[in-house]
Amino acid sequence: MTTKNSNSSNGFIQFGLHQSIMRGIQDAGFSEPRPIQREAIAPAQEGRDVLGLAQTGTGKTAAFALPVIDSILRYRPRHTSALILAPTRELANQIADEIEVFVKHTRVSFTTIYGGTPMGKQIRTARRRPDIIVGCPGRVLDLMQQGHLDLRDLDTLVLDEADHMFDMGFLPDIRRIIDRLPKERQNLLFSATMPRDIRKLADDMLDQPHIIELADSAPASTIDHGLYNIKESSKRDLLDQLLEAEECQTAIIFTRTKHRAKRLARQLENNGHRSVALQGNMSQAARDRAMKGFRNGEFDILVATDIAARGIDVEKVSHVINYDVPNTPQAYTHRIGRTGRSEAEGMAYTFVTGSDIGWLRATERMIGSPIERLQADGFAPDFSEADSTARHGRRRGNRSQRSGGRNRQGGGTRKHRRKTQNSRQANGRR
Repeated sequence: MTTKNSNSSNGFIQFGLHQSIMRGIQDAGFSEPRPIQREAIAPAQEGRDVLGLAQTGTGKTAAFALPVIDSILRYRPRHTSALILAPTRELANQIADEIEVFVKHTRVSFTTIYGGTPMGKQIRTARRRPDIIVGCPGRVLDLMQQGHLDLRDLDTLVLDEADHMFDMGFLPDIRRIIDRLPKERQNLLFSATMPRDIRKLADDMLDQPHIIELADSAPASTIDHGLYNIKESSKRDLLDQLLEAEECQTAIIFTRTKHRAKRLARQLENNGHRSVALQGNMSQAARDRAMKGFRNGEFDILVATDIAARGIDVEKVSHVINYDVPNTPQAYTHRIGRTGRSEAEGMAYTFVTGSDIGWLRATERMIGSPIERLQADGFAPDFSEADSTARHGRRRGNRSQRSGGRNRQGGGTRKHRRKTQNSRQANGRR
């Protein structure tokens, strides 16, 4: 999201946006453009293709939504002008929510199209040719193949979080959608990373694009992150300790499986926490209720699987806890990027067991630095750091010296030490 300030939107004047959009920006409280917005909006207004590489939570939605809306207001097309594709229903709704604010003072129409909801209403809406469609590839392709969605006159195609769409197997659907679109169109492609498949797609679909490279494999500097070397059987007890810390106001807990997310959320609720699960087996209505409840403070804890990692945009999430490590090193940055958003500070903890050594080595190699080791009283490690490093030919023996002793017992960041003290006090009261 963009930095908010209710007093001014002067920073966006430089783009010459339609006055009604400026009113929407003012209503949203946006002030100065974020880096991805400064780099992307003007080229997109010129009709150029754009390839934007930037981390999650850096303001990409406004970077493509504002020029799309501005073009619609200036040229008044009588057909659907823009198709925005996203990997998850949560992210599609998040994009639509932000667009709704920007078009508040206009007659620009938009709708969302994705699976998990009745198709009839979406068909009726699509036939009315809204100016903007925000959707997930599977359902969009279904409606196109059935003849309910006509995008032959489309002006702009936007792919948001393109790398995650490929991770979820959407690449064939995306190619089928592109084959049904006009050849002469504008393409805006945004991604946090640039794996081989995305580079190939970018080369195929983009025409002399304006390239923006702000992405970094390392987590944002606003996120203080570390890991606990812990036995699988001790995860619940450590989780309870971390959640009891005074600084832990709101938390997203990531699990590997749907079943574990549902079970853990129920267990936390039984222990007195206001928790809710978010996982793929839930109906769309249930997922919407979970996200709405987490955003408005009805729930303090959201237990989620990776399907939600790119679709959660809640500004004041104080903590992310990886109860299970992600499936890939890349997902680590995406998960913990749910905190520390909009230049706010956040904390992220990962529980690592002996079976996760391969993931740990690959992740540290990807981000270019070791993840800080944290320790909690009463929790024995699950693996020997010295044994694992010797086995893999890596030297970690002097890490604690390089980090000022932060990896020794009782160490960790200043925030972590405060949390440990608060947890001890809380344990003493129980």
